[in-house]
Amino acid sequence: MSNILKYGVKNITARKSCLPSIGVVQVDVTATFFSKTKALLAHKNVPVINMALEKLKFDNLALRTLPLDSETGNRQRRVEGACFSLVDPTPVDSPETVAVSQSAFELLDVEVTPDIYSNENFAAYFSGNKLLPGSQTAAHCYCGHQFGHFSGQLGDGCAIYLGEVVNQKEERWEMQIKGAGKTPYSRHADGRKVLRSSIREFLCSEAMHYLGVPTTRAGSCVTSNTKVIRDIKYDGNPILEKATVILRIAPTFIRFGSFEIFKPLDAVTGREGPSVGQQDLLNKLLDYTISTFYPQIWREVGSTAERQQMLLEFYEEVLRRTARLVAKWQCVGWCHGVLNTDNMSIMGITIDYGPYGFMDRFDPGFICNGSDDGGRYSFEKQPEICRWNCLKLGEAIQMSLPLEISKPSIKVFDEEFESAYLTGMREKFGLQKSLDGDKELVSNFLSTMLETGCDFTNGFRSLSLVTLPESAQSEESKHKFLDSIVKECASLTELQKFYKPKIPPGQMAMFKNLLEQQPHLAEVLRGQMAVIDVELKRQEKFQSLKDMTSESKEHADRKLWSDWLDAYIARLSKESTGSDVTLLNERRLKLMKASNPRIILRNYIAQEAIAKAEEGDYSGVQNLLEVLKTPYTDPEEEFNQEVTSSLPALPDLCRYVSKPSSDNTGLIVT
Repeated sequence: MSNILKYGVKNITARKSCLPSIGVVQVDVTATFFSKTKALLAHKNVPVINMALEKLKFDNLALRTLPLDSETGNRQRRVEGACFSLVDPTPVDSPETVAVSQSAFELLDVEVTPDIYSNENFAAYFSGNKLLPGSQTAAHCYCGHQFGHFSGQLGDGCAIYLGEVVNQKEERWEMQIKGAGKTPYSRHADGRKVLRSSIREFLCSEAMHYLGVPTTRAGSCVTSNTKVIRDIKYDGNPILEKATVILRIAPTFIRFGSFEIFKPLDAVTGREGPSVGQQDLLNKLLDYTISTFYPQIWREVGSTAERQQMLLEFYEEVLRRTARLVAKWQCVGWCHGVLNTDNMSIMGITIDYGPYGFMDRFDPGFICNGSDDGGRYSFEKQPEICRWNCLKLGEAIQMSLPLEISKPSIKVFDEEFESAYLTGMREKFGLQKSLDGDKELVSNFLSTMLETGCDFTNGFRSLSLVTLPESAQSEESKHKFLDSIVKECASLTELQKFYKPKIPPGQMAMFKNLLEQQPHLAEVLRGQMAVIDVELKRQEKFQSLKDMTSESKEHADRKLWSDWLDAYIARLSKESTGSDVTLLNERRLKLMKASNPRIILRNYIAQEAIAKAEEGDYSGVQNLLEVLKTPYTDPEEEFNQEVTSSLPALPDLCRYVSKPSSDNTGLIVT
């Protein structure tokens, strides 16, 4: 498409052999891209409002409505009877803009112009060095259950509320800078974030948005010459890193933990919320949350005398949104890593990107957080943990909504998750009918993925190669699918490396004998038994691979996928009864390509952009952001044949969509 070259994106190159199997091209963003984008948007009747940052319409409703801490300043302290503490950001030296999200700023009616990266005011505003007119800075007080245990007061230890902007559509957006210095909730930390973690949050916030997953947005990433000390590997060798600040945007950052400040003394940890027993404050927080962010419930029920009915409807809607959110995570193969109650949004959106990870090879026990030794927040446990967190939210508001009323509603979460997950999976499989046996088909697909070590993202994308059985290309499509998906399976060497025992087999054998002789130890070691079970399965799998060759593994993989394909074809035959096969095939192909991304933010790709940025070159972050904007797009949909056929070779192109090499797997984030 000539417009791609015309509108300022240069050096679009692709190796022809990659084009059928990939859906993204590498781009370099020129200075003219932003101004030309405005013209292109205008051509498509998309309004771009040119509003100066200094003219943002602030309406800081949270600070006007909810009680504030009587003490101001950054001193660490217990904050009683308040939801926010007024606090000033701590300035940084020589702030410098790393990356900006045009579409995130459009939420605020702000146009990002070409000079944004050299605009000193922009860097000053979004590093915390300078305040926008109308901005009021504060830190939010909340508590949380961390790894299953109540931790008492936590709060915004490094994030600072800038205020709320109401845009031309009358949408309310809270702005928050993360990494802007100490607050009353920083405890022993310095309130700073570094370049690597900030880039990860910036990129993933935007990547999730473009994948269609509800999320907070990231408007900007600004680094500085201020240095902070970090021990990256926790090995006693700290280094100096650049203090970096990101702008986060969301309707609100109120979370489950916001309601836990009222929690009485916890019998296990001996901790309590700072505002324990203050029901008037709980009611005020509930009223503010429902009237502002759940206005339909407030209008329809809040005006009546049935207050408990209003609270119940609110609670159940939070359950639904949370269930739909985690179903989205499971469908794109994403793992949060730290699903504490203080990291759960009351809006049902993804917040607090830390040691997250997209799966490469499918593994239900995938743990993306190197600190999660017990696997509490593994991929397969995310629905269970979100459900548990919802129960904790019910406990947190029980002074206003008794548990005997709220607790039975947990079935709402169960029903919504199953419905949303199966709906999402049917879309990924191109199934437009809901039939018995679909759940088993999905389960068997995932089991085959696990057995063969198949890449999660690319394995699902391969499904679009399969046509309906009544079509003329049916037989050919089966061979194409098998050839494609077998290539996405792990090699024998990769699987052997993955399943290599972490505990010497001799020690495990001794431990098994001990458990057989003294079975009561299983109860004593209840918290560690899951880890032990995983290790036993790992050793069994490792032993089964010993007698296998690369050739026999590939043969076995093809057989497993061929057997599953037969079941899939049989299921597809039930889709096309009495229908136009060609039209139906087009519809399901469109559905599948819109549900199975070509590109995700794999850890190693993010790390390469981070490494480049740490050397002072931010182009890797900026270019990767552009790539992440079209996760579902095929080259033939983005560019016409005339342009793509003339593109020269670019070896790096396939890396964005190919399963990672063995050298690029196993990156651990804590």
